[in-house]
Amino acid sequence: LPMADSQLDRRIETVRRFNRFYTKQIGVLREGLLESKYSLTQARIIYELAHRNATSASELSAELGLDPGYLSRLLRGLENQDLIVKKRFPDDRRRSLIGLSREGKAAFGVLNARSRAEIAAMLEPLTKSDQARLVAAMSAIERLLAAPRDGASPVVLRNHEPGDMGWITHLHGKLYSEVFGWDETFEALVAGITADFINNFDAAKERCWVAEVDGEVVGSVFIVNAGDNVAKLRLMIVDVKAQGLGIGKQLLKECIRFSRRKGYHKITLWTNSILLAARGIYAAAGFELVHEEPHNSFGVDLIGETWELDLDGDAP
Repeated sequence: LPMADSQLDRRIETVRRFNRFYTKQIGVLREGLLESKYSLTQARIIYELAHRNATSASELSAELGLDPGYLSRLLRGLENQDLIVKKRFPDDRRRSLIGLSREGKAAFGVLNARSRAEIAAMLEPLTKSDQARLVAAMSAIERLLAAPRDGASPVVLRNHEPGDMGWITHLHGKLYSEVFGWDETFEALVAGITADFINNFDAAKERCWVAEVDGEVVGSVFIVNAGDNVAKLRLMIVDVKAQGLGIGKQLLKECIRFSRRKGYHKITLWTNSILLAARGIYAAAGFELVHEEPHNSFGVDLIGETWELDLDGDAP
């Protein structure tokens, strides 16, 4: 469903408030960035030139998202300060390659040192745990707003490790409480499921996949042996900050592939009708709704659903 205008307006204001806070926090509004004589845009050009070989103005314009005419004026100003040098393309005398001069490299060294010092001063009052949370939040912002490079998926799927069950239980309790209003009895249910998985784990027929993005855990799913050659899919979840990356589909695909390889004839799962995104993924993968029943659990009224996928047919 389209986002309600009031909800969208609140999110827009939240983003704008964050932008105002952060631009002040990092000193973007000061006349000279990092107490230098350079503007933010000039400093960014110096940074880009310091981290690449000689490049063309068109490549620099594309990388920075700057208007070519505006960039040309900025480059002319930096050239007048002897910070950059230009040389002609060997095979096209009309085009120039741009690089930092000796003075430009020295200016970058000062800017880089000051930048590191300012960021260190910003992080120093925070505990190590809060520093990690801040960096993770920044990584999430970058990941959500930037398209995957070269079409490559940033998602890594791995087997479970010590500590993962606690994270899975925590995320279920937190996410379902915040989004759907479920109480702590749901978290207790998840804790029991994860404990049973570890205590009775059959590596030959069962598996837990944990999804990571940039080294951070963002999702998981289980396949357990339900007997009679039936696999049971349990506890599929994707953290809100990583939704939209296709992680749910990847996790489900691994479940199906694994279950076929292990000789299961069917996959079954239990979910609830309000979990629309998950239901859509199940339906798209060929699962069919075979039973539904109203129930009151986790402090709310729900409609439980059983879905099944027949694995004896042709593989998709």
